[in-house]
Amino acid sequence: MSAPLPAALRTRFQRLIEEGLSGRAAALRLKVSPATGARWAHQVSTKGHAEPAPQGPPRGKGKLAPHQAFLEELVAQDPDWTCHGLIPLRFLT
Repeated sequence: MSAPLPAALRTRFQRLIEEGLSGRAAALRLKVSPATGARWAHQVSTKGHAEPAPQGPPRGKGKLAPHQAFLEELVAQDPDWTCHGLIPLRFLT
């Protein structure tokens, strides 16, 4: 997934929408796709802004979340551990 377009561009787009341009016209003026302009215009009309939505999975829901306490304990015992040092531990459990 690519990074969201800059906030300055979204702010300029919102200003053009508030001046009365359509989403398509504002998008063409700022050289973004008409589909993006329609999406942002809808977002401005419903939410009042065109800020990007958070990307990626929610924090704390990754594959290692169930093992967080164990990993924090390892780091507390030895702050210089490496992932390669954990490989033998996998076979112990």
